[in-house]
Amino acid sequence: MPETRSSQRFHSLNAEQVEVLDQVLSEVVPIHGRGNFPTLELRPRDIITAVRARLEKQGITVRDVRLNGSTASHVLVRDNGTSYKDLDIIFGVELPRQEDFQVIKESVLGCLLDCLPSGVNRERISSATMKEAYVQKMVKVFNEHDRWSLISLSNNSGKNLELKFVSVLRRQFEFSVDSFQIILDRLLESYLQQETQHIDNTVLAESMYGDFEAAMDHLRYRLIATRNPEEIRGGGLLKYSNLLVRDYRPASETQIKTLERYMCSRFFIDFPDVQEQQRKILSYLKNHFIGEERSKYQYLMTLRRVVDDSTVCLMGHERRQTLNMITVLALKVLGEQNIIPNTDHVTCFYQPAPYLAEHSAPYLAEPSYCSYYIPQGGSTLLYQPYPLHLHTQTGLV
Repeated sequence: MPETRSSQRFHSLNAEQVEVLDQVLSEVVPIHGRGNFPTLELRPRDIITAVRARLEKQGITVRDVRLNGSTASHVLVRDNGTSYKDLDIIFGVELPRQEDFQVIKESVLGCLLDCLPSGVNRERISSATMKEAYVQKMVKVFNEHDRWSLISLSNNSGKNLELKFVSVLRRQFEFSVDSFQIILDRLLESYLQQETQHIDNTVLAESMYGDFEAAMDHLRYRLIATRNPEEIRGGGLLKYSNLLVRDYRPASETQIKTLERYMCSRFFIDFPDVQEQQRKILSYLKNHFIGEERSKYQYLMTLRRVVDDSTVCLMGHERRQTLNMITVLALKVLGEQNIIPNTDHVTCFYQPAPYLAEHSAPYLAEPSYCSYYIPQGGSTLLYQPYPLHLHTQTGLV
C-alpha cells in the first residue's frame, strides 16, 4: 500500500513538457550587478551545474536538484492562469552542521565570480563584495524541524533566480497547484553528454500534495485545495488571495471557510503588528505583480474581503486597523494609476475633518479634505482621510 501511495506522487513528463522545461532552463536570465558590477547573462542550466559541482567538491552531498513552484506549474500546464516570476531551484543537500551554510554561500558566490567577464581581476574581489553586488536576499534556517538556506540572485525585472538548499523542510507547498517539483538530474546529465536533441520522457515530476493527478486537475481547472492547512505559514493568505484574483475557485466550498480562518489566524500570528503586515503585503505586491499594476487594486480588495469575513482571532480595534491599512493601500494604488472605480456613479462632497469642525479660524475656512461615496450594487465605499471609515454591505469592488 505505501508503494501505491508513493507512485501516485510521481509522473513522467511528456515530450511537450520536456521541451518547455528545456526552454526554461536554457533561457538566458540576467543577474544585475549593483554599482559598477556588470550584468551576468546566465542560463539556469549552467549555474545549476556549476553550483552542484562545486558543492560536491566541497564535500556537500547533493541528493537531487529540482525545479519548484510556479515555474514547475508553468512547465506542466502552460495556460494555468498564473504567471511565473522567480525561477526556484531546490538543491536537496545534507546539512548536519550550521557551518555547512557558509560552504554553500561561498560555493554560490564562487560560481558567480567565475562568471565575471575576462579581464576582471578576480583575486581582488572578496565573497562579501560579490554578495553585495549580486545577491538580492539571503535566508538561513536551522532548527529542529527545518534546515535550509536561500540565496536569491538580483534581477531588476523581478525574475530572480532563487537557489534553495534544503536538508529538512517541514512544509514544501501551500496549495496543490504550487506543490509540483520537477527532478532535473537526468536532464542536466543529458546536457553534460550533449544529448539535448534526443531527450526522452525520463524526466519525473513529484507533487508534494501527495496525489499528482488530483493536483494536476486542480491546476488545469483552477481549483484551490490543500492538506493540513494549519501548517501553512502566514504568507499563505497572500497566495490564496492571489489565486482568487486569477479566477481560481475553492475545490470544496464547505472546507474553504475553515481554510480561510486558519490562514488569517496564522497571518496575524506571524505578523502581529500592522506595520509588519503592511510591509509583508507591499513586498508581496512588488514581487508578484510586476507588469500587472492594474490587478493590484483587485488583489487588495480581495485580500480585504477574506480578512473581513474570516478573521476571528483579533480584537475589534486590531481588526479595524488591518482592514483600514489594506483599504488605504488599495486607494493609494488607485491614486497612482489615476483611477477612481465606477466614475459614472461617483459623488464627491465636502465634509470637514473632526478637528476642523472644532476650529473656525479664517485660515481653516477652505480645507482640502473631502469624502468619496462610490455606490455599486448596494455597496458603499466611504473614504475620509481623517479618520478613515469603511462601510460595506456586500463587499467592496
